[in-house]
Amino acid sequence: MNLLDAHLVPAVDGVAYGLLLFVVAAGLSLAFGTAGVLNLSHGMLYAIGAYTGAELSDGTWGGLAVGLAAGTAAAAAAGAGLSAATVPLARRGHLAQALLTFGLALIGGNLLIEFFGADELPVRVPEALDSSVTLLGHRYPAYRLCFILMAVLLAAFGTWVLTRTRVGAAVRASADDPQMLATTGHSPRAVHTGVLAAAGALAGAAGVLGAPIIGPGAGTADTVLMLSLVVVVLGGLRSLWMTFFAAIAVGEVQTLGVSLAPDWAPYLLFAAMAAVLILRSQFTEPASAGHGGGDAGSDPVEWLRRRLSASFKGRGRGTAEADAVVRSSRRGGPLSRLLRGGPDDSTLASRGRQAAPLLILLAVLIALPALLDAYSLSLAGSALALGLLAVSVTILTGYAGLPTLGQTAPFAVGAYATANLADAGWTVGPVQIVVAAIAAALFSVVTGPAVIRARGTTVLMITLAIGELASAAINQMKSVTGGADGLVGFPPTQALWGGEGMIEEDQVYNYALVVAVVAVVATIAVLRSPAGKLLTGSRNAEARMRASGHPVGRYLFMAHIGAGALAGIGGSLMVTVQQYLSPADVGFEIAAFALLAAVIGGSTSVIGGLLGAGLIVFTRDWVASSWPGHGPLLLGALFVAAVYLLPRGLAGLRLGTGARGPAKGAELPPDHDSVPAGKVAP
Repeated sequence: MNLLDAHLVPAVDGVAYGLLLFVVAAGLSLAFGTAGVLNLSHGMLYAIGAYTGAELSDGTWGGLAVGLAAGTAAAAAAGAGLSAATVPLARRGHLAQALLTFGLALIGGNLLIEFFGADELPVRVPEALDSSVTLLGHRYPAYRLCFILMAVLLAAFGTWVLTRTRVGAAVRASADDPQMLATTGHSPRAVHTGVLAAAGALAGAAGVLGAPIIGPGAGTADTVLMLSLVVVVLGGLRSLWMTFFAAIAVGEVQTLGVSLAPDWAPYLLFAAMAAVLILRSQFTEPASAGHGGGDAGSDPVEWLRRRLSASFKGRGRGTAEADAVVRSSRRGGPLSRLLRGGPDDSTLASRGRQAAPLLILLAVLIALPALLDAYSLSLAGSALALGLLAVSVTILTGYAGLPTLGQTAPFAVGAYATANLADAGWTVGPVQIVVAAIAAALFSVVTGPAVIRARGTTVLMITLAIGELASAAINQMKSVTGGADGLVGFPPTQALWGGEGMIEEDQVYNYALVVAVVAVVATIAVLRSPAGKLLTGSRNAEARMRASGHPVGRYLFMAHIGAGALAGIGGSLMVTVQQYLSPADVGFEIAAFALLAAVIGGSTSVIGGLLGAGLIVFTRDWVASSWPGHGPLLLGALFVAAVYLLPRGLAGLRLGTGARGPAKGAELPPDHDSVPAGKVAP
């Protein structure tokens, strides 16, 4: 048997798998590229179709047709409901959409498991397709060949609708110029709803037809979502055919790649995703795009034209612009307000008001060992560890303007460094903390250049890819991480040199509290220093900062390293508190929880991030214990409530209308909190 014969079946499987991903990714691309919705619940729409089709399948053509109709209709209805849910967030950017749709995915996934059960459902296909045919001398499932044909027809039909019909013209117009569309008598709101319903229908139909390939189960939605995101990133949003070829490539990596290079296949997809995003970000002008503006200016030709034009104009104009910025700052312009605090920063009363929330929280945390039982106290320790991760997200998202879903990567580096140190006999707490911080900082040094140049949704996707690459490495490097089984059984941590290992819950908690307090106080001190004010200015007026000669990239790079070190300390604390470590402790869900904690607290509130982490741990581990099996439902409800009810987080409730906002005419990112520049909302 030659090489072609040996890998023919996996190669054809890759085509079928890729076409399935294409149908799903086409809906995701439609929702994001046309309706402007970053839908992290798209995998759940696939699961709706898969579960419905599997439940109605009875081995007949009629059962397949009924399942296809019902699954498609159910997912389309869910897509239309998603349109109504995201309309109030239209002006708040993609970060709020991502959190909302992730919460809806948690709710929907829990309800599906509640209704259909946690076990993977069997799918019965018509008898004519439940057989195999001869393909170049090999037996191959007839259903998969039939699915390949149906997916190709669906791709051709979708392309025809978008490019050759009035409906497609209205959809394209709604993306390019909704105001002009409204003048033609079409309602942009109706088109928005129709687009998301169509995206849901595509996902639902893919779920019904693809259930025999990717069956309905507990992890189906997450798998489909991640692979679809990779396809959309690789294929882009401008062409369905590019998405088609990207999907085929991803399918081949998932099947043929695993057969040819099983050790490398887990890395290939997200490495390719990160590489494409990084290359695209190189053609973006950060100084003009701003932190909150998304991906404007990504045309390479236009980028090159601007660069050449700027070179020929010489330095005179740049110097004049910088002088104008300096004069503006001296007159009390926007840059001046960004780089200095309020007029009474130096007064004792003002500093007391700023420190009050921290002191109150500290008093409550100190009293917890006397108030809680051992289990609840261990949850409080876990909340402190997650809180440091949330604070690191706050630094990047709120102060550097780099929304992240990848801070679990340095968090994992710190956690596994601590676990391996303990296993090797290095159990002294300060040593573990320092080594974890250094290891995580070095990791951030390596990944920082890929992150700090991107903006908006691009940086969110790059950090997601970094986090997924870290997860793949964790599962592969079994000698260091224990693989899927994790690490357990290492000696307990000693608080100081010469001390005994901490076994009692109150000892571990007090140690975690001391470390967390030192880390948070140091973080607040840095953010309130001139360096912190420069970082805030880099977020809110990057173009003016660059024009005045500030090395914005260096500021963002240092912030990325510092946030990574803080996340590494949080990972070290997590290992000390729970005395075991598994991939689930540092996965995508934890990254989403950390981002939610930062949003709950307010994107520029350090203490708010700690409170948000505490609320998440309380909901996930304490409240959910009284309602077994519904933890994802409760967390999803928390996501939704936080997005709608706390648009500026807990800090926004405290600041109210008295907080000083930006100067009139100042352009702010969609998720900006009205905290005076250079100040840290405690």
